[in-house]
Amino acid sequence: LARLTDCLRVRVESSVFTVDKALLSQNSEYFRALFRSGMRESHQNELHLQGGLKARGFLIALAISRGEQPSMSDPDEIVEAAECAAFLQVEALIQHLIDILDTDNCFLLYHTAAVFGLWRLFHSAALFIRDAFHDLQEAADFLPEEMLCYVESLSPASFIALGTHTPSMKILQDSFRTVWSLNEEEGEWRFLTDLPVDASTSMAGVAVVDNRLYVVGGVRGVSMETVDFSFCYDVLSNSWSMFDGPQQPRYNFTLVGHEGHLYAFGGEYDKRIISSSEVCDVSTHEWTFVKHAPRPVAGAASTVARRRIFVCFWKPPDTTDIYEYVPVKDEWILITTMIRPQSYGHCMVAHGDKLYVMRNGPSDDFLRCLIDCYNITTGQWMSLPGHYVNSKGALFTAMVRGDSAFTVNRSLTLEYQICKDKWKPQRQMTGFPKNGSLWTCILRLPRITDSDVVNMTMTLFM
Repeated sequence: LARLTDCLRVRVESSVFTVDKALLSQNSEYFRALFRSGMRESHQNELHLQGGLKARGFLIALAISRGEQPSMSDPDEIVEAAECAAFLQVEALIQHLIDILDTDNCFLLYHTAAVFGLWRLFHSAALFIRDAFHDLQEAADFLPEEMLCYVESLSPASFIALGTHTPSMKILQDSFRTVWSLNEEEGEWRFLTDLPVDASTSMAGVAVVDNRLYVVGGVRGVSMETVDFSFCYDVLSNSWSMFDGPQQPRYNFTLVGHEGHLYAFGGEYDKRIISSSEVCDVSTHEWTFVKHAPRPVAGAASTVARRRIFVCFWKPPDTTDIYEYVPVKDEWILITTMIRPQSYGHCMVAHGDKLYVMRNGPSDDFLRCLIDCYNITTGQWMSLPGHYVNSKGALFTAMVRGDSAFTVNRSLTLEYQICKDKWKPQRQMTGFPKNGSLWTCILRLPRITDSDVVNMTMTLFM
């Protein structure tokens, strides 16, 4: 327990909270500035917060500051939390409100952020609405004109696909070494860019960080010689750049993009499966080693949920362990174990606080996938009823945007609506126009200039 002198009694409405000053200073810019000001209030043992602040909002802010992840469904509770986040300048609470954005609360959070001047939440809610505009357009028509215009000015996230290729000879024009984006209005795939001639997507790592596409490592030819370079595609300049690959040559590894970094977990080298792992700061292009994976692993499924990294580790024949890698502590934590006969997680995607693991059906049936769902908040597993057609590996390349999951193969591109207990087929579009295995990701392609966004934002918040 903190010493009495290290605690502050905070009165909000008729409630009184005894809180550690260090906790308040660490998480609230308001209290941090107060304690540093030297004003009379900074030395008092009790402080009365007024200005319309609600006790329930303050209680949520305290829970977030302690590392909890409270669920919020009541509209008044959400508004009170946003008001507290704005009044006390609690960045962790703002981030939590961004994390819980969904189709049920996105318009409420969009309006509330505009009222309280929470720019990050405002922009994130607008992006969510833009990405789900196909389903939300009728409700979006009731937005104030300037708020609707802001949503429509943003570029929606696009479904991106690229085939599996080894480096080509510069003297040859390989028309298949291309990256494509899905035009959802026409239901067709469109050319986006050519792969650099030295890049390999065969057993490489493919990930997105800060809306840039990264292709790392891979192999060339039947000799399985490693490609020791990384390639970055910038959608704004429509150009590629190259930098060094991981210090440990590797292929068939897991590459995860997360908060300005690329994480390379495990893989293979010299026909051996390895556990070595590295991180690259994309601002400096420097790779450094991090803690080894819990055991040697190659081609492991992974995803990011609520800004947390999760990786599937298969233990033959029936066990799939899901570990979390925690960057700030550089440690691996076993989160849960899934035991399914003759089955393991081939692909894993996140939606909200849920992990969806796509696995083969009974008796190694890869044409009929089963999906299991793990809730990282409640720690509970749920199996989605029925089978999901996995013709030619479509479900092994799933990507989530908003409340939709996109899958693709050569035959068709299928969008599922992610419901409470199932994935419901929603739209069917043209398949990817090339043969072979696919890599997929989500990129936000440019539509307007940054200055246009800034000018519009200033108008909204003036």
